[in-house]
Amino acid sequence: MTDQPSLSFFARFWLAFVCFWRILFDGAFAQAVLPVREADKAGKLPAGAPPSELTAGEQKPQAAPPPAPLTPEQEHAPALQLLSMLQREGRFIDFLQEDVAAFPDADVGAAARIVHEGCRKVVRQYLALEPVLPQAEGDAVNVPPGFDAQRIRLTGNVAGQPPYSGSLKHHGWVITAVKFPSTSPALDPRVVAPAEVELP
Repeated sequence: MTDQPSLSFFARFWLAFVCFWRILFDGAFAQAVLPVREADKAGKLPAGAPPSELTAGEQKPQAAPPPAPLTPEQEHAPALQLLSMLQREGRFIDFLQEDVAAFPDADVGAAARIVHEGCRKVVRQYLALEPVLPQAEGDAVNVPPGFDAQRIRLTGNVAGQPPYSGSLKHHGWVITAVKFPSTSPALDPRVVAPAEVELP
């Protein structure tokens, strides 16, 4: 604690006069002085201690440090988790990494059925999907003014302003619910498929 020079009577009188009016009309100043007053009432006010040392820990709690930024693997962990499930159930990555051009169409078709069955199981188990538009493909549809360009993409001869009339080429898909299971933060999300070693 540093030694503080003692104030004269007139200096203390002037300080008391100024502080009186500040406390009366300035709520923020009164709030800052209150911890010193409470410490004095509780007998915790050492003689000569400056207010800054007395109230350093009482005025405001220190803000928590900002969380560490996520790594790309942590940020995209849900997408990597979905890829892992597609691989586990449908051998999706194995199929994409294989050079199918060297195989007969019958073999590719047989493998595609296995991949399709497993991947379809994952999508139905963890994602709820609905068509963006309820009409069947090929039906005539009307696109109103103010349509959502994320949900409806116009193709062909697009000219003028909506409303538009056209033929539905694809009804689109929108996810209405996601039901991914929680994963442990201790797991490395980059490992979408572990190596398998069979022991004799």
